[in-house]
Amino acid sequence: MRLGRCRRLRLGRAAALSALVVGILSWGASALGIRVNSSSSLPIGLYRVASGPDATLVEFCPAEPFASVANARGYRQAGTCPDGGAPLMKPVVARAGDWVQVSARGLSVNGRAIQHSAPLLKDTAGRPLTSWPVGTYRVQPGTVWVVSDYHPRSFDSRYFGPISEALIRNRLRPLFVLL
Repeated sequence: MRLGRCRRLRLGRAAALSALVVGILSWGASALGIRVNSSSSLPIGLYRVASGPDATLVEFCPAEPFASVANARGYRQAGTCPDGGAPLMKPVVARAGDWVQVSARGLSVNGRAIQHSAPLLKDTAGRPLTSWPVGTYRVQPGTVWVVSDYHPRSFDSRYFGPISEALIRNRLRPLFVLL
């Protein structure tokens, strides 16, 4: 019985040490402008903070009530956004002046269809999803639309519409990704 207790104690210490190392590496990467993506909305990998309009990926904290929905349903991990969730990382597909059409078939921007953007009726747990209302929208100054063409289950503008540019924390570029 004593051997089992010692083994559990060692395993507990190893787990605590591993968590500490992961935390330190994560903090260090963040301090260096590196972001880790483990969601299916983008290729899994490392992204770096970038500047300039050609950096077409953004990291942002979603607005309410969508932030709370994403947290409650487990779409986001714990993080540094004001609601306690992790920022989302998404491609910007439409900017001020563009035209976005939302339909049951998906989104299109200036007449170009976005692959994998059809809004789903339910999430993977069978809970109902409400898409942004069907229609054609002119993107207003100070807003962007973010939609993943990488994975059909991305929680993005097909459900919460345009986001304020004020919510964008960083622009990103891929550094090392798994395709």
